[in-house]
Amino acid sequence: MIPLSIPNFEGNEKKYVADAVEQGWVSTGGAYITRLEDMLMEYLHTESVAACQSGTAAIHLSLLDAGVGAGDMVIVPALTFIAAVNPVKYQFAEPLFMDCDDSLCMDPQKLRKFCEEECQYSNSRLIYKKNGKQIKAIVVVHIFGNIADMEQIMDIAEEYGLVVIEDATEALGTHYTEGRYKGRYAGTIGHYGAYSFNGNKIITTGGGGAVTARTAAMVENMKYLSTQAKDDPHFYVHNRVGYNYRMTNLQAALGVAQMEKLPEFIRRKQNNYKTYQNLLADLPMVKLLQFRMGTSSNKWFYALELSMENLYEDIRNIITKMEDCGVQTRAIWGLIPEQKPYINAMTYRIEKAVYYSRRILNIPCSTQISKEEIQFVVSVLRKVLGEMSHE
Repeated sequence: MIPLSIPNFEGNEKKYVADAVEQGWVSTGGAYITRLEDMLMEYLHTESVAACQSGTAAIHLSLLDAGVGAGDMVIVPALTFIAAVNPVKYQFAEPLFMDCDDSLCMDPQKLRKFCEEECQYSNSRLIYKKNGKQIKAIVVVHIFGNIADMEQIMDIAEEYGLVVIEDATEALGTHYTEGRYKGRYAGTIGHYGAYSFNGNKIITTGGGGAVTARTAAMVENMKYLSTQAKDDPHFYVHNRVGYNYRMTNLQAALGVAQMEKLPEFIRRKQNNYKTYQNLLADLPMVKLLQFRMGTSSNKWFYALELSMENLYEDIRNIITKMEDCGVQTRAIWGLIPEQKPYINAMTYRIEKAVYYSRRILNIPCSTQISKEEIQFVVSVLRKVLGEMSHE
């Protein structure tokens, strides 16, 4: 079986984890946590980074620090993994779902129209006309390592006083190569940036994540909240409700070894994408989605846009048939406004998200995948599509 996306432990992972165990520092304290935070800070060119339990925790901490709470609204993508949206509910705030553009990331043109036509801006507050609630923030997700149009989104956010939380959980290493944000990394352009080190991400700590922000003070507050909001180093004094959101030293030991390999992992992802691009160029029923011009993407996940008649059932059949042939694939997420917890949520002109949610298939993209395995994946895809076109 050629898997969809699995972790790569070809570096110093065993050495560092064994070292953490031998030292006895295995829980939510230890030198590897600090070392990982320092490595991320240097790599991303940020003032401060806090390692945490997950990408979800990073988004939740960002919302907490931004002051989002009950009665507020947050603009979120309709097409993303549900973990990007659930933290809004943790804060008893209300999500409003926005459409994507052809990058699969949030559509800045619709975002602007929504703010202009559906809202009223006065006294530095953006008010949604339909319910009179204040819109405080935007959660922007960089899908599959493809960065959103941050120039337009940041212009809109500054014009309407909105906090921008970048969900860069899939985009560690993606950065702009041109324009206003040349050299800036995904997760370092908005007010907050969230990262995930889940097992299928470009680097992993098993679970785990990290959060950064515009100032070290903001990160320090999120670190404080993530450690049960302890106000005294020696006694159990807590002046706020805190959370058990810190990363363990064992996880961080994995992360330090993974960070040492990150540039090589990105290079492989980019080269493997080119191989797929060449092999799929003449296949009429599929289109390999591209990444934004003027950026260097980590190319974390590869997405095929399928053009077939009975798309929903066809994608199910393709996934099953390819798995039978030894290739793991997956469909893109179901639209969040169509999920039970959000079925009555506010939406704004969701069109392209519907289109792409029925047409995207992800194909194997592990950093260990060989050229021969990529050729096998494409040959199986050709075979399965050929069989289905004659059924």
